Amino acid sequence: MDWIEVVIVLATGFVAATLGSLTGAGVTVVLLPVLIFFLGIRMASPVETLALVASTLGRTWLYRREIVLPVVGWFVLGGLPSVLLGTLLFTRSSPELLTRLFGVFLLLMVLWRRFAPQPPEKHAAAWFLPIGLVLGFLQGITSGLGSMMAPFYLAFGLRKGAYVGTAALGALIIILSKLAVFGQQAFLTREVLLYGFMLFPAIFAGSWFGRVIMNRISERAFVVLIEVLMVVSGLLFLFR
Repeated sequence: MDWIEVVIVLATGFVAATLGSLTGAGVTVVLLPVLIFFLGIRMASPVETLALVASTLGRTWLYRREIVLPVVGWFVLGGLPSVLLGTLLFTRSSPELLTRLFGVFLLLMVLWRRFAPQPPEKHAAAWFLPIGLVLGFLQGITSGLGSMMAPFYLAFGLRKGAYVGTAALGALIIILSKLAVFGQQAFLTREVLLYGFMLFPAIFAGSWFGRVIMNRISERAFVVLIEVLMVVSGLLFLFR
């Protein structure tokens, strides 16, 4: 990439990380299309995974005091084995059908949240074990774990800092496992590592800026922002 392309990628990383720090998701929606345009799909996915490590690490630190650890524990217990299987499948196939099914799932979950008369709140944290099992596998195949988890975290009752911090820590552990598979399968080339680490400063700066904005928005606005992100993610996964 020339310097103009580098500036575009870094600016996109900053915007993506700001959105991620506000909503617990969105890094994939904003950053991945730009990386695919400049790097191609096979290189873009491991570079984006490195960017997600930086983003989730930053969010975990910024919201560390609000993390709900039982939710993280149950989710990781289910998600770790399945993300390894999903990532291995990604390295060997093109999972277009599952990606589109995920898009349909997100759109249906937004409709459910809007029209269900009494959405369930405060379910037992142990429910995140089977949720992690399914969504860890999907994360291995594609990206966007934050938007996949959004309806479940909202139904559990997590909002603002508790939502973002809990989502970040669970995602960080899952993403590190995915990164380990990429390394084993020789996807982490020197060029991939260069582009990934190049994004780190922009990602950390965006995460901090998102935290500043978070302190200024209401809980209602936060939920609306999450649902808008779910609709955008669903449409992109459905039609890309």
